[in-house]
Amino acid sequence: MSDIEQQESSTGILITRVRGYRLFNAIFFAGRRSKLDRALAREADPRPGDRVLDIGCGPGNFTSTLGATVGSGGSVVGIDPSNPMVEHATARSTGNNVHFERGAAQELPYADESFDVVTSTFVMHHIPEACRGDALAEMYRVLRPGGSLLLADMFPLDPIRTGLVRALSVATTHRGRHEGVEESDPFESVDVHRYIAPLESAGFEEIRFRPVKPSTGCLLARKPA
Repeated sequence: MSDIEQQESSTGILITRVRGYRLFNAIFFAGRRSKLDRALAREADPRPGDRVLDIGCGPGNFTSTLGATVGSGGSVVGIDPSNPMVEHATARSTGNNVHFERGAAQELPYADESFDVVTSTFVMHHIPEACRGDALAEMYRVLRPGGSLLLADMFPLDPIRTGLVRALSVATTHRGRHEGVEESDPFESVDVHRYIAPLESAGFEEIRFRPVKPSTGCLLARKPA
């Protein structure tokens, strides 16, 4: 196994099929993903001029929404471990204050205290459970003191929608082997509430839960000033 393959396998589930992923979003969110992105941006509440990091940016739609929110005086970086996603997002991007890079949540290539706001939407369940603490620690590290985090994911779904998520995920992802990490179904118990205790362990404070339709839960947290 090459070094690149080892690095990729440690990231968990890589979404490599852009068209399939867009189909997944269209079906799962019933054509309301753009509306959801705007709602999530309001919850994240970046201010004009802020520097924002969007982790697991995928095709870049939410990243671009954040770019419009911070305005020309701010900047947004979208990072994703999937080359096809980064290439797609870069090709589609129209904002001068938005750019995309390849990288994983567990090893963010940024200096300490680089960002005012960090967001990560529908990403944590793709990361091997044994590595999620590392990802949250990295989010904490790159936030400035007083900076805020938005962590969004699904929370308990009905059996029909859970089955749909599993079926569509198989069609859109590449599941890597994880050395020392037990293979499991990442959608078996997806619930954003599971990340509250790990956020506290990472050092975050003022952790709040906010439901956002459809089937989305947000955890909002702050790094102590």
